[in-house]
Amino acid sequence: MARMFKITACVPSQTRIRTQRELQNTYFTKLVPYENWFSEQQRIQKAGGTIVKVELATGKRGANTGLS
Repeated sequence: MARMFKITACVPSQTRIRTQRELQNTYFTKLVPYENWFSEQQRIQKAGGTIVKVELATGKRGANTGLS
């Protein structure tokens, strides 16, 4: 089994920003391989998001864990 992180993050969505004053936040949970954790963290933070929760997990690479 590969070492994985199960991360829950919140990223402001880029849709309809011009028409609405408030940003819609998108929450998602996904499995990230241990080796790719740093680049995934950078990607979320550059998009203006915040990481809500990080857990160690085992599972298949790239599997979507759905909403928690």
